[in-house]
Amino acid sequence: METTLRGVGVSHGVAIGEVRHMGTAVLEPPAKQIPAEEAEREQGRARQAVEAVAADLIARGNLAGGEAQHVLEAQAMMAQDPELMADVERRIAVGSTAERGVYDAFAAYRALLANAGEYLAGRVADLDDVRNRIVARLLGVPMPGVPDSDEPYVLIARDLAPADTALLDPALVLGFVTEEGGPTSHSAILARALGVPAVVALPGAGELAEGTVIAVDGSTGEIFVEPSVEKRAEMESAAAARKAALSASSGPGTTSDGHKVPLLANVGGPGDVPAAVEAGAEGVGLFRTEFLFLDDSKQAPSEEKQVAAYRAVLEAFPEGRVVVRVLDAGADKPLDFLTPADEPNPALGVRGLRSLLDHPDVLRTQLTALSKAAQGLPVHLEVMAPMVADRADAKAFADACREAGLQAKFGAMVEIPSAALRARSILREVEFLSLGTNDLAQYTFAADRQVGAVSRLQDPWQPALLDLVALSAEAARAEGKSCGVCGEAASDPLLACVLTGLGVTSLSMGAASIPYVRATLAKYTLAQCERAASAARAADSAEEARVAAQGVLSGE
Repeated sequence: METTLRGVGVSHGVAIGEVRHMGTAVLEPPAKQIPAEEAEREQGRARQAVEAVAADLIARGNLAGGEAQHVLEAQAMMAQDPELMADVERRIAVGSTAERGVYDAFAAYRALLANAGEYLAGRVADLDDVRNRIVARLLGVPMPGVPDSDEPYVLIARDLAPADTALLDPALVLGFVTEEGGPTSHSAILARALGVPAVVALPGAGELAEGTVIAVDGSTGEIFVEPSVEKRAEMESAAAARKAALSASSGPGTTSDGHKVPLLANVGGPGDVPAAVEAGAEGVGLFRTEFLFLDDSKQAPSEEKQVAAYRAVLEAFPEGRVVVRVLDAGADKPLDFLTPADEPNPALGVRGLRSLLDHPDVLRTQLTALSKAAQGLPVHLEVMAPMVADRADAKAFADACREAGLQAKFGAMVEIPSAALRARSILREVEFLSLGTNDLAQYTFAADRQVGAVSRLQDPWQPALLDLVALSAEAARAEGKSCGVCGEAASDPLLACVLTGLGVTSLSMGAASIPYVRATLAKYTLAQCERAASAARAADSAEEARVAAQGVLSGE
C-alpha cells in the first residue's frame, strides 16, 4: 500500500526506482595488544594507509572537479592532520595495532568536536568517512560506499560522505535519500551541482527495505513508498512537463511583465564555469576563492597563481557581472597560516573578514591579484567581503580595496543578523549587498547548518529569515544600490519568486538550478511575487510560508 514520508527536498526533480542501501560502515577493529618490537612497523602501516587514502580523495576530487574537488581536498587535509597522526602513533607505541590506533584516535577527535558543540561538529560525517577508509585499507576489506548495480536505483544512506556524492553516476543513481544532513550540507550542495534529485533529513530512511520501489520528489521532500500506478503517472507527467518548460526557457531572468532579475551562478573555481555558461548564467554571483587556499593550508598561494585562476573565470563572462568573495577562512575551513588553532567556537570567532583584517598581507595580495586578473577584460568585476558585522567592517574592507588600487565595486555579504538590521549603515561604505542565506539562517536560529536534527530551522522559508532579507533589500533600495542573494535559498524556484517580491535584485545559485528558476519566474508578474512575499512573511512557520506563497501564485 502506498505510504508517504516527508524529509527536506534539496535538489529538484523526480526519481522513481528501487531502493539500494549504501555499503555498511567498517566494523570496529579488535582491541588486541602488539609486542613493542612491532610498533614501528605498525606506525609505518598507519602512515602508508593515511597517505593512500588522502591521495585517493584528491584523485576523486580531480575527477569530479568543481565544488566537489574543494570538498574532497579538505577531506584529504583532514586525513593528513599532523595532530591526529601523532595521536595514532602514540597509541601504537603503547600497544595498539595500526587499525585500532586509527580508530581510537579518530573517535577521540570526533567526541571532542561533538561534545564541544563547535561548528566543526558539522563535519563529523566527513571525519567518519576518512576514518572508515583508512581502517578499511588497513584491514584489507572493501571500502564502504555506493553499491554496485547494473540497473538504475535510488540510493539510501544515513548520510553521504563527499567522496561518495562527488562521483555518483546520474545514469545509475536516479536520486538519493539520507537520514541526516540539512539543506546546506555538503551532500545537498553536491546533489544540486550534479542535478540529481535528493531528499535529506528523513528519519527512518534506513528502514526502507532493499528493492522497495519509491518515488522521490526532490522539490517537495516527499517520498512515496510503493507508489500506485496513478501516483507514478502523475509524477512522471509533472516531471515531463517541467522538463519541457525548462527546454523552452532561455535568455535573461525576468518576470512575466518584464521585471529583470539577473540569474547568476555560484562557482568554486574554473571547473564550474562550463556548466554555468551552458545553463545560461548571466554572470557569477558568488565566486568562492577558497579552492586556491585549501591546496596548501601552510601558506597562501602566490599572487601569480591567484591571477591565473581568477582570470580563467573572468574571461568566461565577457560583459557579464562577476562577484568575487575574498577568502572566507575559519570555522569549517581552517588554514594553518591564517586561523587560530585553539578557538573554542570557530563559527563565532575569527573567521571571514576578521581573519583577513588580522592578516592584511593576505588580503592585499588577493585584491592585487584580482585587479591584475581583470586588466584588459570587459567584465564587470565586483568584490565582496564575507562575515561583515557592521559599518566599521565594511569601511575597513572598502579602504583595503582602494589601497590595493582595485577598480571594481566593493560589497558586503549579509550573513550575520546585525548586518541585515543595520544594512543601510553598511551601505554608506560599500556599493552592494549579497545575502548568504545559509550562514544567515545558521546565525539567526543558532542552528548548525550541517545538523539534520535542526534542519527545520535551516529552512530558508522561515519567516524570520525572510524578514531579514526584506530589511536588507529595503535598505539597498533606499540607498539606490543592489541587493542580491547568493545562498542556497535562490535555487528554490518558488522561493526565488518570493525573494524577487521582497526586493532582491539578483539571484545566484548552482548552475543546475538556473533553468528551473528562470522558467518559474517567467510565469508570474512582479505584483504576484510581491503578494506572495507578503503572504510568506505573514506566516508563522516555514511550511505555512511555503503554502501561503504557493496559494497566492496559483491563484487559490
